[in-house]
Amino acid sequence: MVLPSEPEFEQAYNELLLTLKSSTLFEKKPDLEKVLPVISIPERIIQFRVVWEDDAGHLRVNRGYRVQFNSTLGPYKGGLRFHPSVNLSILKFLGYEQIFKNALTGLSMGGGKGGSDFDPKGKSDNEIRRFCEAFMRELCRHIGAFTDVPAGDIGVGGREIGFLFGAYKRYRNQWEGVLTGKGLNWGGSLIRPEATGYGLVYYVEKMIDYANKGDSFKGKTVAISGSGNVAQYAALKVIELGGKVVSLSDSKGVYVVSSTESEGFTAEEVAVIADLKLAHKEISLLETKLPSASKKLKYIPGARPWVHVGNVDVALPCATQNEVSGEEAAVLVKNNCKFIAEGSNMGSTMEAIEVFEASRIGALSGIWYAPGKAANCGGVAVSGLEMAQNSARAAWTREEVDAKLKDIMISCFETCINTAIEYSSEKTDCLPSLVKGANIAGFVKVAEGMKDIGDFW
Repeated sequence: MVLPSEPEFEQAYNELLLTLKSSTLFEKKPDLEKVLPVISIPERIIQFRVVWEDDAGHLRVNRGYRVQFNSTLGPYKGGLRFHPSVNLSILKFLGYEQIFKNALTGLSMGGGKGGSDFDPKGKSDNEIRRFCEAFMRELCRHIGAFTDVPAGDIGVGGREIGFLFGAYKRYRNQWEGVLTGKGLNWGGSLIRPEATGYGLVYYVEKMIDYANKGDSFKGKTVAISGSGNVAQYAALKVIELGGKVVSLSDSKGVYVVSSTESEGFTAEEVAVIADLKLAHKEISLLETKLPSASKKLKYIPGARPWVHVGNVDVALPCATQNEVSGEEAAVLVKNNCKFIAEGSNMGSTMEAIEVFEASRIGALSGIWYAPGKAANCGGVAVSGLEMAQNSARAAWTREEVDAKLKDIMISCFETCINTAIEYSSEKTDCLPSLVKGANIAGFVKVAEGMKDIGDFW
């Protein structure tokens, strides 16, 4: 049987397999190799049509999906993406990564992903509400607080989560923690919008301290791609910790600080960009909203930041998958970047990861790479904390949630480090491979659970 080409999923599968095979895992635990063909097939894929009406009264139809990949550790957990590019390959890649990311949080969550090829851009609030109600009409049959708990993703923010949650409540006649990313007035958690960006910075903070004991973000130059929630809150946390943010971008282009003498982005400039994103506008309009920004920022249309930012200490890809190519990775290494951690899912191509890992092994001062499944797990971690608050009918303070998030990110980093050291096949004194540590730690936890419950033998 010839399977359809699924390039994004195949990339995610091969990246995991490569790191497992290049370690001592299957020498020490040979029985776990048998789970590979089982764990790589979703437990269930739901595909359905979504028929809705636009403001002109015309019938419109889109495809809806939910990939319920693995429920060994808990209910399926993963976002819903509304974007024209959505297809099964992308959702399978995201769901596959989600299995191991969720495992690294230490919380009871399985892995899944879903969405639609619907494009919210240019749609009215009423059109989005009608689409969400039509989408949930079918999805509500397959999800629930103890079965599958979706969240937001690209194209699905607080507005969409509200419409989806309201539709679920009306269709099922019950209030339950079936979605995360909810509003604070109806079951949401504090810190949820900030969680992925904050968690990313907490993870990198541990990387910096591990590589140079006592060092921190203070005085570090940081390149960030993207301008959505992850990039915004990562930038704000870096600024708070004394770092200098020198780039932010969107799909149309990038802003970079024009001179090494200039100050980085300010919290005010990040807030203006956040307002532009909320209005679904391009960040190139920043200068019209804040004319003073043009004195220190340069806008480059159609570009990504990595070859334009010059020498930086830290790179944080926070936009989308495969946003750092092999050539761009080589430029970052050449420009003496010391740390790169993905705020996006699978933000680096396989070629880029090979460049980063070769640099780490080849020089004590090489670049140190952290994959998204570890570095950006803060978002789903706080989603898990939202689920816990819903189950307890409780609401924790901002400080409580932030402290729990930081503890989860520190624990995730330490798990990645210890696992990388335990299963390393490298014969050098370089820093441990965080990509191997993350992949192996997540895989072992899920695989051993699958064996215990009889999913393979």
